[in-house]
Amino acid sequence: MYNQLQSAGLELVDCSVISQKTLSGKLFRVKKIKIRDLIQFFIHMEQMQSAGVPLLDALADIRDTTENDRMRDIMSEVHRDVSDGAALSESMAKHPKVFGNIYISLIKAGEETGDLTASYLQLEKYLKWVDDMQSKIRKATRYPMIVSGVVLVTIAVMMGVVVPQIVGFLANLDKELPIQTVALIKTSDFFSQPLFHLLGLPVPGGVIVVLIPILLLSALKALKKMSDEWAYRIDLMMLSMPVAGGLIRKITIARYAQTFAALFASGIDVVSSLKSARNTVSNRAMIEALEAVEGYVQSGSPLSEAFNNSGEFPSLVVRMLKVGEESGKLTPVLEQVSDFYTRDVDEAVQGLISGIEPALTGVMGIMILWIAAGVFGPIYDMIGDAEF
Repeated sequence: MYNQLQSAGLELVDCSVISQKTLSGKLFRVKKIKIRDLIQFFIHMEQMQSAGVPLLDALADIRDTTENDRMRDIMSEVHRDVSDGAALSESMAKHPKVFGNIYISLIKAGEETGDLTASYLQLEKYLKWVDDMQSKIRKATRYPMIVSGVVLVTIAVMMGVVVPQIVGFLANLDKELPIQTVALIKTSDFFSQPLFHLLGLPVPGGVIVVLIPILLLSALKALKKMSDEWAYRIDLMMLSMPVAGGLIRKITIARYAQTFAALFASGIDVVSSLKSARNTVSNRAMIEALEAVEGYVQSGSPLSEAFNNSGEFPSLVVRMLKVGEESGKLTPVLEQVSDFYTRDVDEAVQGLISGIEPALTGVMGIMILWIAAGVFGPIYDMIGDAEF
């Protein structure tokens, strides 16, 4: 660092050692680099490149104007490496947590063809798609989880707090209670009475019911980290789920198809594009199927045949790819495939949300109907049996 300051014509006035605790605190406060920061970066680079601004000047401008401290530090290092003679792709590859393999591959392809502007435009288009897809994923996961959590907490509060106050006097009636009332009282007792003690505090059943989904998710994550075999089984189980499994498969294939289309459109060969696109997939069961696609292509099979043999792509997509291969226009066909899956994911997300709302409303309605029948049924019977 001292040599870098001197080479820049600067003198070191003062310095001090930063403790690990202080450094961790500062790093904790640093803003994360989001996808939209990267979108702005590539838009800026494309505009500066189109205007004929030298690469070093463009990097320096981004370094001096960005509001993200971490992005500024990374741009400083990239600028320094490029000024020392390194290629842009090489300097970006030193920051894999920010610039993934697809970014490096596309920039490297632009450097080899001498057209970095096309690479910037391709990355800008790709990142905008990723940002939109992540928004759909958040909508498909967070909304059902939040709504389901609210319904679960509402049921726990109703059964553990409200219902005991309502049905308490029914248990003291000197008459036989109907089955729905007995079931309501038993369920209320389960939610309100402690099942065991934790840290010296009584833990009622209602709290346990609310914690079960959280504990289950934590256990699944722990199992995935413990063993690759368990991770594969869990991923395969997730793909087999009634509604969520189909959505996970569509989101995975959409991301894979979009990445493959972006890489292939930049002039990268088919096998390398398939391998880089596979790196965007996290589900191990899907990775196994996509590795089979690479194997078929490497053995000489056409891309359409490889996709068909994997069993993960619908016949419509296979036919589209076959037409693209026969016509020699595979790039626009791959973009159409990406658009096909993007629309498919959007429809699946909307269908999931539209199906969850009436289902949860029905659950709440059944619970309220059960409470009303369990409470007011004995009261009406008691009034009917009264003599005036």
